[in-house]
Amino acid sequence: MPLYRHIFLPLRTFFENKVQEDNEGKELEKSLENSAVHLSSSLMPPPPTTLPPPPPAKKKGQKQGRKSTIIEKPISPPEPVEPVLCGSMAIGAVSLAVAKTIAVLDSNPLYFHIASLKHHQEQPAKLTIPLLMVSLVSCGKSSPGKLNLMKEVICIPHPGLMAKQGVEMLMEIQKQISKTIETPPPPKAEMKKGHNGGKRGQQPVTGKMSHLGCLTINYDTIEQPLLTIQGICANLGLELGTNLYLAINCAAHELVDYSKGKYEVMMGTYKNTTEMVDLYVDLISKFPSIIALIDPFRKEDSEQWDSLYNALGSRCYLIAGSASKSISTLLKEGSISTPKSSGRIIKHTNQTTMSDLVEISNLIDSKKHVAVFGSAEGESADDSLVDLAIGLGVQFIKLGGLSRGERVTKYNRIFTIEEELVQNGTLGFKGELTFVQLNEEDEKAAEEPEAAAAEAGELPGRPEPIFPTEVVEEAA
Repeated sequence: MPLYRHIFLPLRTFFENKVQEDNEGKELEKSLENSAVHLSSSLMPPPPTTLPPPPPAKKKGQKQGRKSTIIEKPISPPEPVEPVLCGSMAIGAVSLAVAKTIAVLDSNPLYFHIASLKHHQEQPAKLTIPLLMVSLVSCGKSSPGKLNLMKEVICIPHPGLMAKQGVEMLMEIQKQISKTIETPPPPKAEMKKGHNGGKRGQQPVTGKMSHLGCLTINYDTIEQPLLTIQGICANLGLELGTNLYLAINCAAHELVDYSKGKYEVMMGTYKNTTEMVDLYVDLISKFPSIIALIDPFRKEDSEQWDSLYNALGSRCYLIAGSASKSISTLLKEGSISTPKSSGRIIKHTNQTTMSDLVEISNLIDSKKHVAVFGSAEGESADDSLVDLAIGLGVQFIKLGGLSRGERVTKYNRIFTIEEELVQNGTLGFKGELTFVQLNEEDEKAAEEPEAAAAEAGELPGRPEPIFPTEVVEEAA
């Protein structure tokens, strides 16, 4: 058993016992209040009995059970927030600190130590750099435009590129986006004033840097940001779907209007869950370079996740981020089948330990899903999560945009590790992007062989790639 297990297991037990004591105290106080209320109510006289009102008279010719309009299925209410263990941040922090200490004592980098945990204390022969998910544009609910659906428009460099080459290419695209925004629009004729005194017409495209490290731009339609990036890539001699790919963070949980029971994809434009499925299918058909949708629905809309997976699972990754349960809950259940998706975003937060990260990555691998290592909401300059992602061997890493110091330092850490692996001759080939769409019978049939292969240290067979295998030349 690794040394850090002896430290964080008693720490977790201490906090669990503390929470249990607090809950018992609250239950005792609640029971005393209930008993006092029951005693006071027993002393009061019973309320007078009243007869129920007569049923409304039935009109002549009216048929019972007939309705003139079709009522849509109401949207399910949000699930209660998962309870967070008191003091859980200490558990995750101590686990990471001990892992760093062991790596220093062994004179190994942190990513090498995590990889040895992943491979049962064996030294891995090759390590790969995860594919970068870089946020270029934000058009979400907080943006000034009408578009709400795209919290992040993400670019993914081709797997054949080195990480540094991919970032250089995306920096050039970001520079061109900034120039497009800064360019003043052509002069227009004076617009007519509306009844409220305001001017009618589309506002000029403007942008500011968001906390995600990318530009927040006020677009009004779903196609506008995608066409902008597509046009910039064409001007640079790049082709979407060949040199780089796109992903959309939909953040559907932020779009729900519970009073209407629909998603507000654009300001004043609402879609029900069935219409959202059609919207995504149409979007992927128009822009086949989109290879991933993150949180297209809330986690409560499991039926729509199933429908979307059946429609797009062979063409696009459906990633559950906020729609996924916490790592501790997934490990307790031993299943990642809900919602039905192609992969999960995992983060080192709360009571998540190094062992938890290894176990959840093994569970995701056994289901032939993709793992995306994401940064936490409260960003810091600590670049350890890059070592964790590389050591765990995840397929993607999502760090946000190419601005702000807390994100830039993580990209620099990726470049440093990539150079070390090249010098040591241990940099492995990332492989091509593949989509695996399994039905329930296939998942159950593959579950036991995958688990046995993981225990034996064997890698499962991979399907044929769907994208060209040639290496893309470095962008000019």
